[in-house]
Amino acid sequence: MVYLLLFIVFLAVFIGGMTLLRKGLFELSASRMKNWLALMTDTPIKGMIAGMAVTALLHSSSAVMVITIGLISAGLLRFSQSIGIILGSNIGTTFTLEIITFNIDAFIVPFAIIGAILLIFRNRTWQNLGAISFGIAAIFAAMRGFTFLADPVTSLPLVEHALANLNNSQLISLFTGTVLTAAIQSSTAMTGIVMGFLSEGTLSMNTAIAAMLGANIGTCITALLASIGAGKEARLTAFAHVWLNIAGAALFFPFIGEIAALAPLTADRPEVQLAHVSVIYNIIASLLVLPVAEKFGVMIEVIHGRDR
Repeated sequence: MVYLLLFIVFLAVFIGGMTLLRKGLFELSASRMKNWLALMTDTPIKGMIAGMAVTALLHSSSAVMVITIGLISAGLLRFSQSIGIILGSNIGTTFTLEIITFNIDAFIVPFAIIGAILLIFRNRTWQNLGAISFGIAAIFAAMRGFTFLADPVTSLPLVEHALANLNNSQLISLFTGTVLTAAIQSSTAMTGIVMGFLSEGTLSMNTAIAAMLGANIGTCITALLASIGAGKEARLTAFAHVWLNIAGAALFFPFIGEIAALAPLTADRPEVQLAHVSVIYNIIASLLVLPVAEKFGVMIEVIHGRDR
């Protein structure tokens, strides 16, 4: 019971750290990011580059989707311009996964202390820098916590049974990744948890990849919620986000075994392998759609209707 409570605490620390990091970065650059998105989306490839850059900076594809839906609702973007942003945001969000694989344990405490000091300043810029520093410390501390707890938590009968089901069924892993990500509204947090179990050998690479694909689908819930009452084009954007991630997962799901077999070629540590697989998957999935982005937008309009 204690281990489960600690696990929940580390999850809260991770999400809290992501929120602080995102808030600090957003406050420092939100207006410039919005203007850049509005200007750099006249073609799908420009939109993809803009979406990728902004997501990598804000460390949240969900935040970028909320911004995009807000711009569409305000009439500053059209639905057709959002397709490229969605493709780019899927790639950009993998940047965070790559970062959390770095070993910066020695800097966690200094980052936390510096961040805490800067947060008490009255100057907004210093406060935002403090939020970024403290957020980074919280994220890495939580990741180390996930890794530490992976072994004792899996000794609990309930968790052991659940992990056995996940390792025995890639479909269950996909579904679990989708549902849990939708619940916590963070694909990075979900994949981070999976990386912790993966590093301790309690999850197979096949299971981890399936859960990662599910996390990509589950993260769409934020855009769907943000689109409520935001107008028809905003809703089309949310639906496009869902369909793109479902299509990508469906395309790659049959090849999970082959992908898992090739993963060790990308790195030595399994959690780093998963981060690399996530990058490769999202790049390939986005590049496959990019040449037909405009036709895909038309298809979404046909499926969901222009005037509904």
